[in-house]
Amino acid sequence: MLVVGLTGGIGAGKSMVAQFFAELGALVIDADQLARMVIERGTEGFAEVLLRFGEDVITNGDVDRKKLADVIFHDESARKDLEAIIHPRVQALFSEAVEDLDEGDILIYEIPLLVETGAAEKFDYVITVESELELRKERLLKRGLYISQIEKRIAAQASPESRAAVADWVLHNNSDEDSLLRQVENLWESVLLPQSLG
Repeated sequence: MLVVGLTGGIGAGKSMVAQFFAELGALVIDADQLARMVIERGTEGFAEVLLRFGEDVITNGDVDRKKLADVIFHDESARKDLEAIIHPRVQALFSEAVEDLDEGDILIYEIPLLVETGAAEKFDYVITVESELELRKERLLKRGLYISQIEKRIAAQASPESRAAVADWVLHNNSDEDSLLRQVENLWESVLLPQSLG
């Protein structure tokens, strides 16, 4: 079995790569999805968020991720408090998923903040998806983000160089989907599959 960390800058195409891997037969887990699950209404995480941040970040009985993001983007200590609530719970869910793997399984863990959280050593392999800055901005504008939001988010992430420094592979997403898919297929067939069976 093989546990692979998949990272990349916002707008670079991580989710598309994760989808390609899922279609090829990998088990794919999204760290952001786990982060949402651990603060859903009724969980211990939800109770802790309510205790720390109050009713201001709750809308219709659920954690309002946009309001929460606004708070933590402007307050470093609030961000650290939120990470202390979320990260250990996400880590526990990730560990459970790894324990459930069978021989020959390939788990792709989509983790945007791999470099920032020092998580590289948890994986057998690390892949980063990189793309030219202007292309990333174009994609994010199409998703409905404002240029000020885009620049803040890009600035808050590790640099492409620091991601590449911890990665075993860099996938370049500067062309069309077919080009990206060919890179993913090549990596799957020539490296990941043989390693998982080794």
